[in-house]
Amino acid sequence: MFKKDNLWMKYAINLSLNAKKNNEVPVGSIIVLNNNIIGKGYNSSIKNNDPTAHAEILALRQAGKKIKNYRLINSVIYVTIEPCLMCIGAIINARIKRLVFGSFKNKQGMCGSFIYLLNNKKIIKNISITSGVLLEECSFNIKKFFKNKR
Repeated sequence: MFKKDNLWMKYAINLSLNAKKNNEVPVGSIIVLNNNIIGKGYNSSIKNNDPTAHAEILALRQAGKKIKNYRLINSVIYVTIEPCLMCIGAIINARIKRLVFGSFKNKQGMCGSFIYLLNNKKIIKNISITSGVLLEECSFNIKKFFKNKR
């Protein structure tokens, strides 16, 4: 774990509260390059009527526009929950250097909870993963959201 991981994850957690306010699954994500946030997003699939409007995808889109490049080389993505298949594919295609996530997603997580996609060297060569950053805070928001839905 790196020195500022907790700080950046807290920022992502705060973004996830925007999703919660919109009755979306509370997931937030930011992308950091050279110690600056270049992209941020929170789940907005329902609000935008867009199945691809996950926090990670929105953060990636914003980051690409900000640096005027679809390759986000040397960037770090922070997300409050383990990415799904769609999001991990986008993270790979963006050439993100490092993925940091908080809670685990047992039924759809692509970084070890359901499948560990990133260990396949034919798919990915250079991405490091840090999991469990502020795990309790990230898990609490998700668990509370789904408990209230039931």
